[in-house]
Amino acid sequence: MFLLRKQLGSIGARLLVDKSLVKLNGQVNQSRVLVNLESTNMNCKSNYGLRMSSSISYLKGNSELECTAGTMNDVKEKIIKKLGIEVGYNPFVSTREHLVEYAPTSLDQLPSRSMQDSFTSAIIPLTTDKILKDKYVGFMGNVRLGRLMEDMDLFAVWVVHKHLQLPSLPEGVPLPYTFVTVLVDKIDFTDLVPTYDADIRLSGHASWVGKTSIEVVVWMEQRLHGKWRKLTRALFLMAARDATNTKSALINPLVPANEEEKTIFDGGESRKRRRIQLQKEDLLKTEPNDFEQGLVHDLFVKSIDTRSRAFNKRILPPGYIWMEDATISNIVFSHPEDRNAHNKVFGGFLMRNALELSWALAYNFAKRRPKLEHISDISFHRPVDVSSMLNMTAHVIYTELHYMEIVVLADVYDAVTGQQTTTNSFYYTYSVAERLPSIMPKTYHEAMYYLDGRRKFRYSMELDANATNVAFPKSPKM
Repeated sequence: MFLLRKQLGSIGARLLVDKSLVKLNGQVNQSRVLVNLESTNMNCKSNYGLRMSSSISYLKGNSELECTAGTMNDVKEKIIKKLGIEVGYNPFVSTREHLVEYAPTSLDQLPSRSMQDSFTSAIIPLTTDKILKDKYVGFMGNVRLGRLMEDMDLFAVWVVHKHLQLPSLPEGVPLPYTFVTVLVDKIDFTDLVPTYDADIRLSGHASWVGKTSIEVVVWMEQRLHGKWRKLTRALFLMAARDATNTKSALINPLVPANEEEKTIFDGGESRKRRRIQLQKEDLLKTEPNDFEQGLVHDLFVKSIDTRSRAFNKRILPPGYIWMEDATISNIVFSHPEDRNAHNKVFGGFLMRNALELSWALAYNFAKRRPKLEHISDISFHRPVDVSSMLNMTAHVIYTELHYMEIVVLADVYDAVTGQQTTTNSFYYTYSVAERLPSIMPKTYHEAMYYLDGRRKFRYSMELDANATNVAFPKSPKM
């Protein structure tokens, strides 16, 4: 999914090249650019027990490799061209049925690809584009993280395009695909607060591929004092659909080119198994475990007057806040400028609005400026039509020490019937300098939110055994 709106930006990536392959007849042999995935220490730890590190360095004498895809505006234009999308809004999307015949029917028709084949980078030129800078600067002088989430979603789609190779596709024929963001796995943030007056770079590659789905790792850095400094890293799980978006479509298999790539690919397999296990343990499908049931009962006992022996008289113990009082909501209208190639609302637009709403709630709840530590899960349950009215509601569902877990639910709202349909859910972990009050649920529904928030928090903070020791793609070396 990508945003069809005027958006300038770009990203760069440093590349470590085998010295024996640097030049070929005086030219850089870019087909043999290798991503070095060695670990280097940084202050932020990943959710799989590995340091968020960076290991791609500039190729001396070839500054063009700093941003292989140009600016983010260039990326958007390339995607539009590859998909054969008409520029300009039309409520009636042009048919793409004629492209179905070019879709591969067997994996034998698709050559295997390596991670280095899809590695790419681009720049958001905040230092040179003053108009663009106004779109990214926040009221406190920092960069709006919601804008960056939009860019990461768009960039993940571009990585998928780089991974694809269809030898039988005639020249000039658009790609017979539709790409859908299924979910965004945990996103980690460093202690570095992005500034609005320095360029930001995105880089990434495919980290795991199934038959019809692909996992993409995206890093974001900012150039400060002549060096690229780490901001964040995220995993996007994308689904490949046919040109009419009616069924799944096959994509090129991923074959690791070296031991580093094999380690990352194996990590992708582990993450897939973990997602399947989490789906089985979902509180909508199964009851809480014994320990969680004990937690709920303890909260119940704390919130009643045991001397009265009346279960219906609730009291709020000291140091607690009712969950129903820790909430905020707004109505968001989507417009044609917020659409993707298929006249559905761009996922990045939803991510931006949800993040900014969660930050507002965290600020209001803590009474001081919060720091976004992690985004533990973003799920896209169903597409949102352009011109939909979205009701976004944020809740603080769990706190521990000076951390808070916030969920944002996006519902499509029908003003005529009053019916709401949940389309997306977003989970955020924030922190402040001082200890926060605890959350007290009133109902069983809120208690399930409490337990769900606790699970998300423990996952994002790597407090559960099954959230560690999984190989995670590390970033290019700076």
